[in-house]
Amino acid sequence: MAILEIKKYPEKILKQKTAPVGDIDAKTQQLIDDMIETMNTVRGIGLAANQVGVSRRLCVIDVSTRENNVPLIVLINPAIIEKDGMIEADEGCLSIPGFMYTIKRPEQVFVKGVNREGKDIEIEAAGLLARVLQHEIDHLEGLLFIDRLSPIRREFFKRRYKKSLKDAAAEE
Repeated sequence: MAILEIKKYPEKILKQKTAPVGDIDAKTQQLIDDMIETMNTVRGIGLAANQVGVSRRLCVIDVSTRENNVPLIVLINPAIIEKDGMIEADEGCLSIPGFMYTIKRPEQVFVKGVNREGKDIEIEAAGLLARVLQHEIDHLEGLLFIDRLSPIRREFFKRRYKKSLKDAAAEE
C-alpha cells in the first residue's frame, strides 16, 4: 500500500466532476487500499478519489473513531437519493487544511452505490455519517465545502487562504 499525495485547493482536479467507475479491477482495488491507507495516516474520516488526483467516482469513509458501530465504507458511483431536515455543523477538509466553517446540510440522507465487491449498497445515515457522505459526494461532483459558503464568507476565506499560503512561503 502507498500513501498518496492529497491535492490541495485550488488544484483544478478538485473542481472537476469525476467519471463513473466501470470495472472494479485490480487497479481500482489498489486505489481503494491506497486511499484507505492515506486517509488513516492523515487521520481523516473521508477521502474522495479526486483528492488524490484520480478523477473517478469513488470515496472511502471511516467515522469509527467518532461513531461506534459504523464500519469502513467504500462507496463506488454513489448517488444521494433522498435528503431530509437541515442542520448546521463545523466542517473541514483534507484538501483545505487548517480551515473550518459552519456549513448547513441536510440532516439525513439515503445514498445508493456499489461496494468494492461490486454489490449494490444502500446507506441511510444521520449525524456525522450523513455529513461525511454529502461532503465526499460533493467532492465527486467537483464541489468543495467552501462552495457552500455565502459569497461574502467565500471571499473572506479566499483572502485568508492566500495570506496563509504567503505566510507559509515566508517561513520556508
